[in-house]
Amino acid sequence: MASPLSLDSYHVSEELGFLLPEPLEELPPYYQPWMDAALRVPELVDSHMLRSHIHNMPLLSSQFLKRHRELRLAHLSLSIMTMGYVWQEGENDPVETLPHNLAVPLWEVSQRLGLPPIATHADLVLANWRKRDPDRPFNMDNLELLFTFPGGDSVRGFFMVTLLVELAAAPALRSIPVVINGVRCGQADAVAKGLEDISQSIQEMTDRLKLMHEYVEPSAFYGVLRIYLSGWKDNPCMPKGLVYEGVLTEPLEYSGGSAAQSSMFHCFDQLLGVKHEAQSDAFLTRMRDYMPPAHRQMIHDISLQPSLRDFVQQQDNQKLNQAFQLCVAKVVALRSYHINIVSRYIIVPTARARQLRTKGQFSERDTVSKAPRGLEETGTGGSGIMSFLKTVRDRTRDANLSEKSKDGGNLT
Repeated sequence: MASPLSLDSYHVSEELGFLLPEPLEELPPYYQPWMDAALRVPELVDSHMLRSHIHNMPLLSSQFLKRHRELRLAHLSLSIMTMGYVWQEGENDPVETLPHNLAVPLWEVSQRLGLPPIATHADLVLANWRKRDPDRPFNMDNLELLFTFPGGDSVRGFFMVTLLVELAAAPALRSIPVVINGVRCGQADAVAKGLEDISQSIQEMTDRLKLMHEYVEPSAFYGVLRIYLSGWKDNPCMPKGLVYEGVLTEPLEYSGGSAAQSSMFHCFDQLLGVKHEAQSDAFLTRMRDYMPPAHRQMIHDISLQPSLRDFVQQQDNQKLNQAFQLCVAKVVALRSYHINIVSRYIIVPTARARQLRTKGQFSERDTVSKAPRGLEETGTGGSGIMSFLKTVRDRTRDANLSEKSKDGGNLT
């Protein structure tokens, strides 16, 4: 019999979920030029001086980075600089080449971590935080970003709320091994209890997501922050990708940060047996390349476990059936609320920006009108955002146990 599934082997914390525990705030003194530049990205972008600052930065070797947390902080700082460097002048003047003194160490650190050489969800959210007071709880008043982008308080709000959503997933992640091991051992009551705990955790994630409305201004997210989350794959502003000088001569394409890079959604899909349509599934599978390898492995290993849905269908257990149905419903509700957020922060501002351009009503104070046109139809990860999210939500709903499926019919 296979050994019980455990979070330990995947570098997943029972308390913090996929968050990096206690991220470092300083690198060894040799790397101070990286830290100095990364900490000043908002200021240097606003003054149009980041590119020249980076050109004058020394080429530093990554060989003195030894520990995992050092590598994660290095990747975060280098990728923050990269996004600022590429998008300093907005969509009308992106660069075609990343200079070697930034490209080479970013590439080396990325290779060692198994992450792509671009800012990811694992960088900007999972490893980009500190508590103001270590003894106080995780909440908006007690959290700070290590690095940020132009956009002021809304940038902090966006990343901190996303972090709190990730943190709310921790109890669900703790319960996934309980469910899987219960299925293996035929323990219906244990499986039902695990699913109930997962449902409660997902509800808390949805409640945390609602904080976006309080802490993030749509105009600041859409008109200022969003371009710094954009990559150079499926982006009309950079159709050729980006050359990493000193690494390869041909340009490379990488997607920007996206909620699809959050491992928790993938874990829920695999556990509940959600089957996405081909195009969505291909995009989601590609997004796993932007996760830490251990988290990616956890998703894969969950997919190899005995089917939870089959187990639920085979049991004559109303409590178990209801627990499964509730869990699916909570994931559907979370995805629906995410669609609500995307509508407020992307779709509505897009319509406003088009209206302002049509009427020729531009204002230096109106950040929406200056937002990049190339991102109007897509997410920062490169997907057609609303059609993708609605399809994914609807396929999640299809995981419910219909009357037909109980009789052994087609589940979808």
